[in-house]
Amino acid sequence: MKPTPPSKKKTNPDPSSTQTYLKYSGLAFQLLATVGLAAWAGIKLDDYLGFRFPWFTVFLVLLAVTGSMIWLVRQLPKE
Repeated sequence: MKPTPPSKKKTNPDPSSTQTYLKYSGLAFQLLATVGLAAWAGIKLDDYLGFRFPWFTVFLVLLAVTGSMIWLVRQLPKE
């Protein structure tokens, strides 16, 4: 008896799982963009004001991470 060959039929992924993937990857890129923009603004402010220690960079990055995490938790579905 011959083994049957595997089926070559492709199954389409569930559209809702694809949308979920896109939603969460979009949230990740928004988080990265927010932190990157805060770091850039902090560096520019520190250079403009002539601080030796990057006070504005540290403050703005921490503020961006905290705010992004709060926003992210609110975006997650409640189960």
